[in-house]
Amino acid sequence: MTTGVAQAAIVKNSDFVYSSFDWGRVTEPVGPASGAEKVTLNVVDILPGSVWRLGWALEEENVVVVFRGDGHGDVTSERSPLRRGDALYSPTGRTLELRAGDEGLMVYVWRTGLLGDEPRSRSPRISSELGNTETQLRGFTGTGEVQARDETAVMNFVFWPGTGSNRLCLHCGTMQPGQTFNVHVHPESEEAFIAFEGRGQFYLEDGWYEAEAGDVLFAPPGVPHGTSYPAEDAEAPNFVTCGGPTPFDPVLYARAGVSAEVR
Repeated sequence: MTTGVAQAAIVKNSDFVYSSFDWGRVTEPVGPASGAEKVTLNVVDILPGSVWRLGWALEEENVVVVFRGDGHGDVTSERSPLRRGDALYSPTGRTLELRAGDEGLMVYVWRTGLLGDEPRSRSPRISSELGNTETQLRGFTGTGEVQARDETAVMNFVFWPGTGSNRLCLHCGTMQPGQTFNVHVHPESEEAFIAFEGRGQFYLEDGWYEAEAGDVLFAPPGVPHGTSYPAEDAEAPNFVTCGGPTPFDPVLYARAGVSAEVR
């Protein structure tokens, strides 16, 4: 049922409710049922050797992140091997098919429809990985809703206008112990992101909440959100998140000193 009003939410992976099929199972922590109008986020768990095809891929723009397992992905005729941390971008007009390897394949899939007036790239980047450090945002101080913390995380721009993305984007934040990606808002965009690795904190609306790998945050336009890793042990493993605002927010690219023009 569509609520008609987007509700800010943190959805724990332990609370996911899946629908089962012969190829595996799927759930939708962010989508029309939660009032989201600009982005849908699916979690797709594919059985070993099975294939999942996104039936609406031709009409949508899609981003895939591998959370667990292995296999390969086909964006029309372009095939990419997949393992944990890999990412695919499927532009509007392309088909999207994923085949699981011997370990099965669990992916998070961001989906959106284009409005029709967005600039289109002729040669977008199709495959990448969360660890791609080619273009980064450092020293982000937020947008003023909450006092900024000094120890800031680094964000990788994995898919963004500079790689040919039209509306969706995929950013990856890596937080070492004590670091924060400061609280901010997107006036026109909905944001859906996940905790990809480790344990840390999500900020949503007016407070900090514990988060672990697989959990999802959804922030409607204008709702403050951020991430932090308050671990005191300097040797603790990093806290990694990924996702992004839909449509992409040019402010983030301006802060990084890069152009938001679709290439």
